[in-house]
Amino acid sequence: MSNFEDKAREAMANPRNVGEMEDADSVGTAGSADCGDMLRMWLKFTEKDGKKVIDRASFQSFGCQTAIAVASMATELLKGKSVEDARKLSPDDLTGDLGPLPPMKIHCGQLVEGALHNALGENREQQDEATTPTLAQSISSQQQGNIKIVPLEGDQE
Repeated sequence: MSNFEDKAREAMANPRNVGEMEDADSVGTAGSADCGDMLRMWLKFTEKDGKKVIDRASFQSFGCQTAIAVASMATELLKGKSVEDARKLSPDDLTGDLGPLPPMKIHCGQLVEGALHNALGENREQQDEATTPTLAQSISSQQQGNIKIVPLEGDQE
């Protein structure tokens, strides 16, 4: 059985569902250019047995490789899930085959969960591209002023 790093490396070598989804029903963004990690998730819904379910999911990420690996796993896991079931998924659920995230990478699962919840809260029939900036535009619009690097002191666990 491979460890987390091996599984993450494998997911990074062949990430699934990467890129903008032109016909998405909903888009969600999480993260901040200030911390360097941002993730956008697109969802396409269909109806199955009278319930709204996720037909497809895709993502774009500016951030660490673990966030990309988790988003790749999550977009596969979301297919066929009802909106209600998707809302109940925890960051640990979204990691799929990666398993539990190491303590220093927990924020990656939370980033993916945040983008998912943001997308599920914006269930519009059709998104107008003029109102939904690209992820790169979102990052550049948030970068105002100077970047300040603050060294961390003390115990870093």
